[in-house]
Amino acid sequence: MEFWFEYGLWGLFAASFLAATLIPFSSDALLLLMVVKGFDATTSILVATLGNWLGGMSSYYIGYLGKWKWIEKYLRVERSKIEKWHERLDKRGAIFAFFSWLPFAGDIFAVGLGILRSNWKIVALAMLAGKLLRYIVWAWLGTMV
Repeated sequence: MEFWFEYGLWGLFAASFLAATLIPFSSDALLLLMVVKGFDATTSILVATLGNWLGGMSSYYIGYLGKWKWIEKYLRVERSKIEKWHERLDKRGAIFAFFSWLPFAGDIFAVGLGILRSNWKIVALAMLAGKLLRYIVWAWLGTMV
């Protein structure tokens, strides 16, 4: 954490971006540390949210570039199961995008929404709302310490 902390808000942005990709990393702890150490909570929340949202949208885009044949071939998932998930995600895409902040599963949600070509505007707004709420809660916890 100290490495990222040394770079201040730029470090928070980079850490938040990486945390929203398939790279396992926790930007929550860094945000918490920054708020506890005196960084402005509002600015920190906005920077972390922007970085994490852009990272999540890049995961969505990576999924969007993928092909269904690749899923069948490399992940060994049958076409019928893919189509079943397509229907579920299509109906509830905003909910899955909102919860893209969840560790591990959130990255899969973002990539999956991209693969299934979910409406990017709805995905972007729902993802932004979920990630913003997440960082507001973490910053609030930081002020409690």
